This record gives sequence, C-alpha cells and structure tokens, in this order.
Amino acid sequence: METGEIEQAYSSLSHLYIDLFGSGQHEHHDDLRLIDDHLGHVAGPVLDLGCGPGHLTRYLRSRCPDVTGIDVVPEFISHARDAHPTASFELGSITNVTRADGSVAGALAWYSLIHFDPDQLDGALAEIRRIMAPGGVLVAGFFEGVDCEPFEHKVITAYRWPVDEFAHRLAEAGFSEVERLKRPQDGERRPHAAIAATAT
Repeated sequence: METGEIEQAYSSLSHLYIDLFGSGQHEHHDDLRLIDDHLGHVAGPVLDLGCGPGHLTRYLRSRCPDVTGIDVVPEFISHARDAHPTASFELGSITNVTRADGSVAGALAWYSLIHFDPDQLDGALAEIRRIMAPGGVLVAGFFEGVDCEPFEHKVITAYRWPVDEFAHRLAEAGFSEVERLKRPQDGERRPHAAIAATAT
C-alpha cells in the first residue's frame, strides 16, 4: 500500500476517525501500561509514528518531555496541534522520517504499520531502525492473525500478522523483542498484539 493511498483514505474519513479515537478513551489499560513501561521514561527524543489525532502523543508527553507526533494526514496534524498544544506535531511519513541516523531514543508505531503489505513492512522497519539509537525502544501495535493476510479495514486494506512472524521481521530489521502482549477478539475488536523491542 503506497503512502499516498493511505493518506487519501484517512483524509477522506478524518473527521469520523477523530470523533471515534481522538479522545483516547478507546485505549485499553494493558496497552497504556505497555507503552508507559517501555517509553514513558526514555531519556531522549521519542516519536509517535503515525500519530493520528495525537491522543497517544499527548499520553506520552505527560510521561516524557521530548515527544513528537508524526503523520501523513494533514487533517490529523491540524487537529492534534489544536487539541494538544503542549505537544509537538509534524507532517511526515513513517517510510521517510526526517531524523538523523541513531538520533531517536524511542518510537511508538501504534497500528501505523498495519497498511503496509509484507513486501513493504521490512522497509518501514528498516527506516525506524535507521533513526533509532542503539538500545532505543520501539513499541508496535498491530492486528493479530494465524496467517499474514489482508482484510477489509474500515478505512483501507490492512494486514493481520502472526506475532512470531512480526517479531521475526523486527529481528531482521535489527530489533530484539523485550515483551509481547496479546488480546483475543472482544466484541467488534479484532485480536490484538503488541511488541516492545530494543534496537540492537
């Protein structure tokens, strides 16, 4: 899935997405615990890659001072800047992050990798690893599945990933898994997984 396609799809539904998720009230306490444990006390710059309306950037900002939310959707960045004026936001792509090599201490990729097909995921992870300092922490959330397969997401095609396969992709990109979190389907919420990993 090309970045431009993702941008256009989310731009067309940005107001609905902001209304649904902008408050952050949908975030599970286990997810917030994982994010807080691994990114809440990082010493150095932290990026929320694919920050959407900025609710998790705001959450991280309350834990550590140097946090920037980045997203390709102009409507999300505009909303985030208005709704969370104490945090920093910028327009940008997860596949071409405007940061120097090894300059970032932590990164959150919360459902921002789900629209990359298997051939594109490795490149996105390599770009994240490029900007990460050795020992830097990445926390990634994604849809879990028995197989890596596409499905019709409400916005644009997304992918489910077996947790072991996603962990393998992280390892190939230069990350070492520290913790994983899994949660089964709950009503309309699809099976969920998240991995915290350090840059090796």
